[in-house]
Amino acid sequence: MTIEWNFILRLLIAGLLGGLIGFEREYRAKEAGLRTHFLVALGSALFMLISQYAFTGRFDAARVAAQVVSGIGFIGAGVIIFQRNVVRGVTTAAGLWVAAAIGLACGSGMYVVAVAATLLALICLETMHFLTRRYGEKSLDVKVFPVTSEQLLTLMESMKQNGMDIHSFSVTDSVARISIHIRQKNYESAITKLLEAAKGLSVEIS
Repeated sequence: MTIEWNFILRLLIAGLLGGLIGFEREYRAKEAGLRTHFLVALGSALFMLISQYAFTGRFDAARVAAQVVSGIGFIGAGVIIFQRNVVRGVTTAAGLWVAAAIGLACGSGMYVVAVAATLLALICLETMHFLTRRYGEKSLDVKVFPVTSEQLLTLMESMKQNGMDIHSFSVTDSVARISIHIRQKNYESAITKLLEAAKGLSVEIS
């Protein structure tokens, strides 16, 4: 195999492995998907090849790799969202960071290590998704209007009876805002019961 085809193989494997992680993120409807992870891994592998083979004379291949490690933080920061006092996208940002590392490994010809890292990342993501869906909680903000004090008390009592944990609530001009926590596995049934309890009222859930 000529050296050019060897380089192309490294780029291809890097893109495919990064794309696997990206596919998992896209399947879960996260902020960065297959294309982003594919390009990050591909670019990292290319940078690694450039650092190793594009310069003649005295050079330090680790310098370019180090810049990739720090530079990927800018992309990672772009997928992190602060919404309703909750930080989202940190896992996806970490996935991009791992995809960059996998790309660097492929660019160095460390295929076995890159494949192992990809498998470990996918196992971690899928295992945590399963555990979260089964045992985790989901935070919701419920807006109910127009509501009286009696209706609000009845609604909140119904929420508690249906396994909803009321974190906080406020009432302003007949508009009630309630922050609740629901077990992920009970999400659909809990929302159905919430809408039934609030029958006749306008409800917004976010």
